[in-house]
Amino acid sequence: QVQLLESGGGLVQPGGSLRLSCVASRLPFSTYVVGWYRQAPGKERELVATLGDAEGTTNYGDSVKGRFTISRDNAKKSVYLQMNSLKSEDTAVYYCHARGYGNWYWGQGTQVTVSS
Repeated sequence: QVQLLESGGGLVQPGGSLRLSCVASRLPFSTYVVGWYRQAPGKERELVATLGDAEGTTNYGDSVKGRFTISRDNAKKSVYLQMNSLKSEDTAVYYCHARGYGNWYWGQGTQVTVSS
């Protein structure tokens, strides 16, 4: 079965940086749109960033534009999220996501906490 495994979450001070990683297995990774979503306590899951397959089209949530960067390495079946200038409101569980051919897949999530 398809698995998406996230890593890289943790506690960081405001203004700091973190890099999330997600590695996929049992998935034709290069043909899938990949991305990151997040969910804060008491809030709905929201888009952080997505990255297309062939043309590499990116889409970012308004609250992270200019601070976060999504990238992928198809050879490693991995997607990354570089997060800079972190704010307290970025605190959430971050979920790796892959979709294609009518299928949607999610990782288990990794906690990111921004606090002094």
